[in-house]
Amino acid sequence: MLSNETCPISLPAEVDAMQREAFAAIQELIEDADTIAICAHTAPDGDALGTQLALSEIIGDRWPEKQVTCLLADNDECPRLYRFLPGTEGLVKSRDFTGNPDLFIAVDLSQASRLNEGEAVLNRSRKSAIMDHHPCDAPFADANLVRPQASAAGIIVLEFALYLGLEITPDIAQNILCAIVTDTGRFQYGNTDSETFECASLLVECGANPAEISLNVYQSFRLQYLHLKSAVLGRIKTFDNGRIAYSYATASDLERTGADLAECDGLVDVVRSVEGAEVALFLKTVAKNKVRGNLRSKGTYDVSKVARAVGGGGHRAAAGFTFEGEVDDALAKVLPLLEEVLHEADEEGRS
Repeated sequence: MLSNETCPISLPAEVDAMQREAFAAIQELIEDADTIAICAHTAPDGDALGTQLALSEIIGDRWPEKQVTCLLADNDECPRLYRFLPGTEGLVKSRDFTGNPDLFIAVDLSQASRLNEGEAVLNRSRKSAIMDHHPCDAPFADANLVRPQASAAGIIVLEFALYLGLEITPDIAQNILCAIVTDTGRFQYGNTDSETFECASLLVECGANPAEISLNVYQSFRLQYLHLKSAVLGRIKTFDNGRIAYSYATASDLERTGADLAECDGLVDVVRSVEGAEVALFLKTVAKNKVRGNLRSKGTYDVSKVARAVGGGGHRAAAGFTFEGEVDDALAKVLPLLEEVLHEADEEGRS
């Protein structure tokens, strides 16, 4: 049995106190609810899905009398790469969910607009809570745990389970390890810290299988996706003397190759790999006159500033946004903003 008393994960005292207070508030909301909906952000990634599935099992183990539903924010199926995760067969599209939950828990987001169709469920829920690691000045819920220092939302949910004194089952461990692995780019991003490795070690000890995660998420690409990746590689360009790398995928690319929109998620890392590039931009057409963008920074440059400027959000080194317009319109808007971030940071460094 693992508990908060034996947990090897240590936090600074002030963070631990804040987190325990937030956990207590969320626990109280759960105990007062009979029906609970858990939802992550639109276009869910491994952290979003792994976190909400783990939290659902944690609540079910601790409060088996509760009725818990895991929602998908979009009217799409669970992305193929993550269907191996325990519990994905129970995911429900928000559009198909007709309940009025006593409690709505948002994971891996702090902005209600990122819930897409899940926002309607939030609006008819009696109470709400947030468990997230994205910076947010004004979270929307009745109880909020927003800790940007955590490398993944899954870490916060793991610590919630330890706070409750629960056993970490192999299914919980697998879901949370997937959350951590994917949101740290296989432990390659700048958000990877000692807490990340402590959590990963604990999860493997509890039954998580890193090889299964790697096989499904990083070594099971469809041929259609590889053809799409080839097209994206072929049109990578640089801007601002090579410091900004960018590429894109269009609706016609998806139609021609047969790739799925969800398979585009990792392509920003292909663009990020360009030598000499300090920030990367990847755009994909998601609907008529609508483009979704992913931003990455290799160093200390804050790409979240750019995402927020066009209605998105995220972390300093990893952010995203949705843009009304075509790919060329998005490039014309976002590339100068990225250039401005680089130059402002350079000026600050010289002053």
